Amino acid sequence: MHADLQSFVATLRQSGDLVEIETPCDPVLEIPEIHRRVIAAGGPALLFRSPKGAAFPLVTNLFGTQARVAQAFGKRPQDFVRRAVDLATGSELPGLGTLWKNRDLLAQGAKLGFKQRKRGLVTEVVDDPPGLDRLPMLHCWKDDGGAFITLPLVYTEHPEHGGHNLGMYRIQRYDDRTAGMHIQIHRGGGNHHAVAEAQGEALPVTVFVGGPPALILSAIAPLPENVPELLLASLLLGGKLPRCDNPAGPHPLVATAEFALVGEVPPHERRPEGPFGDHYGYYSLQHDYPVFHVKALCRRKNPLFPATVVGKPRQEDAWLGDYLQDLLSPLFPVVMPSVKQLWTYGETGYHSLGAVVTAERYHREAMVTAFRVLGEGQLSLTKFLLVTNAPVDLADFVATFEALLARFQPETDLYVFSNLSMDTLDYAGPEVNKGSKGVMLGVGDPVRELTRAFKGELPQGLSEPVVFCGGCLVLQASAYADDPALPNRVVEAAAVDGSGLAGFQLIVLVDDSALATRTTARFLWTAFTRFEPAADLHARTRVHRHHLVHEGPIVLDARMKPSYPEELFCDPETAATVDRRWSEYFPQGGVEMGDSDVADLG
Repeated sequence: MHADLQSFVATLRQSGDLVEIETPCDPVLEIPEIHRRVIAAGGPALLFRSPKGAAFPLVTNLFGTQARVAQAFGKRPQDFVRRAVDLATGSELPGLGTLWKNRDLLAQGAKLGFKQRKRGLVTEVVDDPPGLDRLPMLHCWKDDGGAFITLPLVYTEHPEHGGHNLGMYRIQRYDDRTAGMHIQIHRGGGNHHAVAEAQGEALPVTVFVGGPPALILSAIAPLPENVPELLLASLLLGGKLPRCDNPAGPHPLVATAEFALVGEVPPHERRPEGPFGDHYGYYSLQHDYPVFHVKALCRRKNPLFPATVVGKPRQEDAWLGDYLQDLLSPLFPVVMPSVKQLWTYGETGYHSLGAVVTAERYHREAMVTAFRVLGEGQLSLTKFLLVTNAPVDLADFVATFEALLARFQPETDLYVFSNLSMDTLDYAGPEVNKGSKGVMLGVGDPVRELTRAFKGELPQGLSEPVVFCGGCLVLQASAYADDPALPNRVVEAAAVDGSGLAGFQLIVLVDDSALATRTTARFLWTAFTRFEPAADLHARTRVHRHHLVHEGPIVLDARMKPSYPEELFCDPETAATVDRRWSEYFPQGGVEMGDSDVADLG
């Protein structure tokens, strides 16, 4: 396991999975587009030696392939979690013989925690003033509000009981001393800030950049609110996390970090933050957020500045997200006993779509499972949840969806819950942080053979029918602004026997059916990031026993709506620059130039 970022970079260099770019490149738009093209082609990590206008080298695409994620973390953490769960969930208390057989596991557990030092590599230099303008922060998309730290590790402590949180909340540079901090209301850091603000106090904040890869993974892990992220970092490291005294603030510092921005967030101060091209594949818009006042910059003498680029899935964050799901999957049945398997889809930004294989030991236990998932930590941000008891691999979306649609009965198996809190980055709802959720069940034995071909006439405004999978038809529809009532006409047309539409359980309306069905990843991204359940699911309905009964097929309107932010595309000028300079970046050749409009990977 790598003790710090530079150890990991050295390993990638030795294995030939790192390319160093000596020619000066601009962190404003140019470097992000190079990164996107390399990751789209499954290429190497990139070390930019001379980012323009910056004092430090920049490294990106550290985790952009499954192989590099394996190099960063290995199998040991997964083996540890599985064995620990097996030991803890055995039918009887483990005896001495069992404990002796697992003594290596117990020894690993004894190593978890922290070791405190007076000094660390991160305190080799203390810059005051901090000089944030020297950092090679990325301006990733043309309409972004500025330059951002895209791999920030934001450390806060609860103002009352001192419990810590480590989260990844983007940081927008305003000047050389202040930055916007995108602390979302659903996150641990947001809770700490709310408590401090209610008391009229500033919240001390430390933002680490770099450090052990384990630190980055821990910051994005969907852990329960009171489970300390640094404990997971220690588990991933396989030993105690080294910390050192902080010469500029109250928090202990991770001794092996590259940088530590030390400061505070005052109460009741807000400034506009954003826009920002986000991991849903659209811009998140400008809103007022807390302001981070940086007092000092602690750093190594020769640090590396790590960064990533988010955008249309799948990007680098997807590889980390999938590893985390594999790592934590043995824990789900422990905290949610009816859950046999759980998966969220990175192609939708994770929160837009999740799926569960559930036990169905009694009538409608599937809904117990659904409520439990939707009430659990960051899983509570899930917008649409598929629940089945079929024996499927949830990572295989087509197999999962067909198993569910073969069992789905619209009269009893579709639930929509309105007026709820939603993911801040999901703009399909009526207002930021507000929207609805849906649950779709498919349990028991199959009730139908799935339709796999369309035959018949289409209503006006529809064309280019594509059967995405058994039971699911995708139709190219006229623009939403021109025909918002189109889904209702589709519902009525599907009610006519022999229409050709009636044989499908789900009909998805899109702006371009050929593009939306080009790959499974493209379908997932198009269908589930462009709808809000309460507004965009349509069916014939009636009320039975105070329950809204849906009569199939269900129509999902996934057209772009006028209120949605723009889809992310590289601007033509930057694309032309990168085209022209590609051989300058890679004079030795060997690095393929992929298509940066990547929502097709997976």
